[in-house]
Amino acid sequence: MAEGVFRKLVAEAGCANHVEVDSAGTHAYHTQEPPDPRAQAAAARRGVDIRHLRGRQATAEDFLRFDYVLAMDHENHANLRTLCPAGQEHKLRLFLEYAVTASERAVPDPYFGGAGGFDRVLDLIEDAAEGLLTDVRARIASTK
Repeated sequence: MAEGVFRKLVAEAGCANHVEVDSAGTHAYHTQEPPDPRAQAAAARRGVDIRHLRGRQATAEDFLRFDYVLAMDHENHANLRTLCPAGQEHKLRLFLEYAVTASERAVPDPYFGGAGGFDRVLDLIEDAAEGLLTDVRARIASTK
């Protein structure tokens, strides 16, 4: 959901030519599978189409390829830290560190809850995605 929301924000901001967005899990549970149908439905209600996305597993190369490697919760942060090559630690942060209004720092896993959990997660994601976009835009502006 975060990838879809952030892709949409980046496109609306006119930054799509400067920003590559990708998501990955720290386990191979859902590799090559589409997002949960409840996640797809919740995202679609907000104008975000994530049907085409497929799961993949995070790799150490992600730290070399991307400027940001963002974890949704503390467990995934710890798992990513074990993958992180020396000298790339500064790229690893919690996604909700970019949240403007939310006080939480870990995105709850809505998988085992009801459909409302996906809406709550989207609220958090949208908040953090706005803050992340502000940071990305500042980074883009500083390189011009």
